[in-house]
Amino acid sequence: MSRSRVVGALAGAVILVSFATAIAQAQTLRIAMTASDVPTVGGIPDNGSEGYRFAGYPIYDALVNWDFSKPEELADLTPGLATAWEANKDDPRRWVFTLRKGVKFHDGTDFNADAAIWNFDRIFNEKAPHYDGAQAAIVKVSLPMLDKYEKIDDDRIVITTKMPFSPFPYLITRILFVSPTQFAKAGSNWAAFGKQPAGTGPFRVTKVTPSVSIELARNEGYWDKERVPRVEKLVLLPMPEATTRLAALRSGQVDWIEVPPPDAIPSLKSAGFQISLKPYPHLWPWVLSATGDSPFKDKRVRMAINYAIDREGLVQLLNGTARPATGFYDPAHPAFGKSELRYTYDPAKAKALLKEAGFGPGKPVKAKVMISTSGSGQMMPIPMNEFLQQNLKEVGFDIEFDVVDWGSMLVAFRNPPTSALSRGDHAINISLPFGDPTLVYRFFHSSAMPPNGSNWGNYSNPKVDQALDQAFQTFDPAERDKLIGEAHAELVDDAAWLYIVHDLNPRAMSKKVKGFVPAQSWFQDLTHVTVEK
Repeated sequence: MSRSRVVGALAGAVILVSFATAIAQAQTLRIAMTASDVPTVGGIPDNGSEGYRFAGYPIYDALVNWDFSKPEELADLTPGLATAWEANKDDPRRWVFTLRKGVKFHDGTDFNADAAIWNFDRIFNEKAPHYDGAQAAIVKVSLPMLDKYEKIDDDRIVITTKMPFSPFPYLITRILFVSPTQFAKAGSNWAAFGKQPAGTGPFRVTKVTPSVSIELARNEGYWDKERVPRVEKLVLLPMPEATTRLAALRSGQVDWIEVPPPDAIPSLKSAGFQISLKPYPHLWPWVLSATGDSPFKDKRVRMAINYAIDREGLVQLLNGTARPATGFYDPAHPAFGKSELRYTYDPAKAKALLKEAGFGPGKPVKAKVMISTSGSGQMMPIPMNEFLQQNLKEVGFDIEFDVVDWGSMLVAFRNPPTSALSRGDHAINISLPFGDPTLVYRFFHSSAMPPNGSNWGNYSNPKVDQALDQAFQTFDPAERDKLIGEAHAELVDDAAWLYIVHDLNPRAMSKKVKGFVPAQSWFQDLTHVTVEK
């Protein structure tokens, strides 16, 4: 490391220590995130699901929110800014949302149908004066089936999809609502609005210090009185390095850290810190490209790579903070299906498959894989990938890593594998959720290739498409799970991706932190948390 970088790092550490000491005097909850920078707070946060976890749902509401009240179940939907929603029986493409009355934005103005339509325009209407391409890029990949929207009256809006899509309400959780009036006060400029935003959520933004912190305060007037925050302030600090987060927790600079180093967990427990582990809908895969010069176009190579890795050994490396994955879903998921395969650690079978595909000792499978140094749900990406690289070398893979920052990876994933933004890589190691039924469509349906979705690898399988098309036209949840299960079984048997592990969502907290109940979700309810003095 150069002298200038060392000096810069030390200066940054001094700033963080001074800042943390100052805010410790107030009744605050201080959280160290894995993000390398503060997420944007202008309505649709960047930084992936961690952005939504800390700079999205605490500040804003969607028409449909996530229900965190049942921690022993996968988080499902609950009314948010809409009290009810229903698909038209005669035309199931038309969804009527009844809006909640009496809701105020943080600036004191009313949330109503006009504000709702204005917010849809900011994402879906490129001709609107307040359209924001950056926010639109994050949301549109989740909602390619949205066709149009309109106001019925002050309390109702209708959203029309391009085809019947029964789990559509899950997608609406991605659209968070901001104050049109506050945007106008900010000079109708999204960058300015992001410094003084206004939503309807349980916390309001009081200060944004670029690269340092976001400070939030309790919204005393929050419409859901059960979820008015117990703490006065919430302070969010980006700390991408696990060792930095650990030091900040041990020294008392923060009260809570995301993703503690696995090898530090025993000593943290011994020192009286709390460790939270909880299964949640998370997959840490390599998303494989099935186009261009990718070796993963060959099913035998895809199967070989799945047999070549030691998942149990990787879990041991992570000190038990993960579980082996053999598909997109966890085997306990109701839509896992009846796959014929379970990928075990079988180097001999991997070598045999590679030989059948034309590879061998003098001809390894060469592939370049994009990995990140940190990021939302990325766990411990460098040591984990180095472990896999060694596994794969032993059976005949020659893997080169393309190391990028988390933001660059997110941008690449929203573009085709042949795009310059994907840098010629044959796979992306990007953590992904499976918490709602729409995600399997978004990641694997052939119609969801970028920019119409997140099927980055251009995976195409008629059996998968047919099962998913049928699944999302039925409004019977049990039948939908059965059909998704048929699609998922094919995704496993076809080795669509390299399925590696499911994270257990580790976080470490001071013993002063009380009231946190982890949800089976990428997102968490911070409103019931308290910090003892």
